[in-house]
Amino acid sequence: MRTWTLRGTTTSYLVGVPDHGQWAQFVAWGPHEDLAPVEVVGTEHFVPRADVEPVEYGVRGVRYTSPVELVVSGPDGSDEFRPVFVGSSEDDHLQLEFAGTIRVVLHYRMVGDVLERWVSVLNDGADDLTLHRHDSAGFVVPAGNTVKYLWGEWNSEFQQASVPLPRGRFTIGSAQGITGHSYSPFLATDGPVAYGVQLAWSGSWEMSADVDTTGLLRIQAGRTSSSLGLRLAPGQTWESPKAVGACSAEGGDGLARAFHEYERATSRKRTPHVLYNSWFATEFDIRAEHQLELARRAAGIGVETFVVDDGWFVGRSDDAGGLGDWEVDPAKFPAGLDAFIGQLKDLGLDFGLWVEPESVSPSSQLAAEHPEWILRTAGREPVLIRNQLLLDLSRDDVAEFIWSTLDRLLTSYDIKYLKWDANRPRLDSGDQRRDLDGLVVTNLYGILDRLRDRHPEVFVEGCAGGGARVDLGMAARVDTLWPSDNTAPLDRLRIQDGFRTGFAPHLMSSWVTDAAGTHDGRERSLDFRFHVAMAGVLGIGADLSRWTDDQLKTAARHIEQYKGFRELIADSKVYGLDAGVQYVDARKSVVFLWETGDGNVRGTLPTRPRRVPLAGLDPAKNYRVGNETRPGSYLLQAGVVFDDSADSHCLVVEALD
Repeated sequence: MRTWTLRGTTTSYLVGVPDHGQWAQFVAWGPHEDLAPVEVVGTEHFVPRADVEPVEYGVRGVRYTSPVELVVSGPDGSDEFRPVFVGSSEDDHLQLEFAGTIRVVLHYRMVGDVLERWVSVLNDGADDLTLHRHDSAGFVVPAGNTVKYLWGEWNSEFQQASVPLPRGRFTIGSAQGITGHSYSPFLATDGPVAYGVQLAWSGSWEMSADVDTTGLLRIQAGRTSSSLGLRLAPGQTWESPKAVGACSAEGGDGLARAFHEYERATSRKRTPHVLYNSWFATEFDIRAEHQLELARRAAGIGVETFVVDDGWFVGRSDDAGGLGDWEVDPAKFPAGLDAFIGQLKDLGLDFGLWVEPESVSPSSQLAAEHPEWILRTAGREPVLIRNQLLLDLSRDDVAEFIWSTLDRLLTSYDIKYLKWDANRPRLDSGDQRRDLDGLVVTNLYGILDRLRDRHPEVFVEGCAGGGARVDLGMAARVDTLWPSDNTAPLDRLRIQDGFRTGFAPHLMSSWVTDAAGTHDGRERSLDFRFHVAMAGVLGIGADLSRWTDDQLKTAARHIEQYKGFRELIADSKVYGLDAGVQYVDARKSVVFLWETGDGNVRGTLPTRPRRVPLAGLDPAKNYRVGNETRPGSYLLQAGVVFDDSADSHCLVVEALD
């Protein structure tokens, strides 16, 4: 067997092609020093050999009874193809090429400890072909069969769960034309070495974990096509989105850190500004003077960017109108938006704006002028969600309209922050013979890429009715992501814990509000709310006109402290603790501890002082924690005291050596 090794920072991935050349085969994956080849021994019965071997990318016709990643049919109705290995190349990444009527190229690139995999399929024949299944990759996981995943719903995203899978199949996905609230495109295993796979796609998708009869786990990840499949014309090439896999000898926490490092590598290095967003204070009742009063209070506590949310444009007094008509409402800004932005500048604030450019209100002028731009099934009443419809972003003219609208706003006004929202799924969508999902997401990515290129100074936040479009495809194209509309402290803490398993803190937009919990409504202090939000990209969303002077002073204190370590939060290694989370770089560490109230009530029974061991420190160094100096070895073993003087703490740990 000919083999290739992709070597990462601490892990390696080995892939080979047997001498017969009928398929690529998984060999090994893990820490450099612990690589152990995966072998299937014994004689197969009743099934072909390919159905028991750890095949890298299964094609129907090579594999039959075990999971496959590619199913293609031709004009004769057959869905069996048998491409054979014809060569490899190793320019900027490894490519393994298999040829026949179809030409299949397997692509591999190692970034840090994360392996990117994708596939391209070329129709080398004279007839149309149809792709019925077209995954990006199948990752063989050499150890572990308890599958971890993230599930949720609106206001409850990123809930962590696991399912033991001794044999059989477990599948998650989205058929909504958007990543969705229900599941994240993320599957992982835990153990001494943890493995995980994510998919970089913001449309419909599917991921499956399958344990075969030998006990070997396979994770498949890819786009889902329409019910009619994807047509591939002669000479045409189709390329999948990237699936990325990672492993870590430091367990699930280490796996998260590997993904975080990868996401930082694909992101812009931007220092996050503390923002204020007026939505929770005003909703659609936007009046320039009221907004300015909120801005004065926000500036007084140290906020740097003021964001006007939904309701600033004509026809938008509630959620039933206005979308598509992106003109400033003169009734809400009588002196004009430029004058308002000037007043914010006088306060030392940058200006940000909310948009939802993919959607359209049925009563809007845009809908009247361009009914052909609305995505719908001909002859049927369109499905309304939140009183709105979608523009057909598969059309180039619609993509150009969205781009030109955003470009006009960003050119006409001094906008430094753009909150891009999307409040409905893609459902009734007409003709399924086109690659609607592929065209829509490709155009979406194209607009975001143009925004970054033409307006590099604008900070872009991705939002979708909360966390319905959080994935690696978006993470590479926006500066921050909105995990959930739920900002209540205890609910949000659970959401953020789940978010961090796959996504880095620099992507995690988090606000301090006065919201009561959807699931856990127990009261927590303003300090607790700030510490939850400071663990990501800090924003304020409360109605500051209702806050007391003491609350405003508390806010100012926390904002000042956050500015002192926000770059560490964005760039450091993250460790989960028994009662909190720790951010670590070479010289400094920030520790957040939260009393969630899930344990025994303190002081009612005999007990010992509660201590929380820290992580990621050098045991040979000395560290300052508050007024104390402790060896790293002590802090790693004995930890810090978590007393009951407050329901949360923020500790700064500084190396002295």
